[in-house]
Amino acid sequence: MNLNINLEDISQIIIGAFALAVPISFSEEAWRLGETLPLSNLFLVMLLSVSFLALFAYQSVFQGNILHRHFVFVFRIIIAYLITLCVVSLVLLSLDKFPLLADPIVAIKRLIVVAMPASMGAIVVDSFDKE
Repeated sequence: MNLNINLEDISQIIIGAFALAVPISFSEEAWRLGETLPLSNLFLVMLLSVSFLALFAYQSVFQGNILHRHFVFVFRIIIAYLITLCVVSLVLLSLDKFPLLADPIVAIKRLIVVAMPASMGAIVVDSFDKE
């Protein structure tokens, strides 16, 4: 089974995630949201992120054609979100705003908050030059 993801796709996801992760990661509002947002709201933020990733990927990357490519479609969304999480964690870590060892709950909450816009940047840039 060809999963149709290559180094160019991965680099596009990284660049897109980075482009939106950087300005949001410098925002004190994002840091505070990561400290105060209830878990139920964080789950909703994550669900919205993945849903918008899926919607955009369906319309733009796959051009509505996933009939025989369901697994590839889901795989691409998961990979895009995981790469986004890695990029965001590195950006937050570089700003000393990712206290994974000292306060892992706050670190994960900040990660999810910043990953929402970053994931959209990732999938938008990934959609360039597709099929």
